[in-house]
Amino acid sequence: MTSVIGSEMENHHPGVRSAFEHVARRNPDEPEFQQAVLEVLESLSPALSSHPEYVDQRVLERLCEPERQIIFRVPWRDDQGRVHVNRGFRVEFNSALGPYKGGLRFHPSVNLGVIKFLGFEQIFKNALTGMGIGGGKGAATSTPRVAPTRRSSASASRS
Repeated sequence: MTSVIGSEMENHHPGVRSAFEHVARRNPDEPEFQQAVLEVLESLSPALSSHPEYVDQRVLERLCEPERQIIFRVPWRDDQGRVHVNRGFRVEFNSALGPYKGGLRFHPSVNLGVIKFLGFEQIFKNALTGMGIGGGKGAATSTPRVAPTRRSSASASRS
């Protein structure tokens, strides 16, 4: 199991340790996501001490588990007529405040762990706006030579 957990977790509320261990077990090969969760959970130890009901209701575990994860193919044809298949992702974390909102990323290094990390952080960014929107993020793999933003309009329309 790959995990970013360290000895520093010993100083945190047992509910934080338990929630992070749960995330690490369920997402063993997603260090980017684990790191984002760890940073948020570490800051929540004082709140859990004041509100033990958050632990009882497993609020942290619910916060860290996406409501929905979708992986899909993105086929398209380039100007030379060759068909390419990229992978797309959509992760939606929390709709408690309203519909999901989050941008798109096009990059060859995109993977599910990165998108979960970005979607998880989007929950808090959106909550700080005061608008009724939840957190989500989408992405598609691409290479610099064939990135969707660099394709001709004819190529982009032939998917």
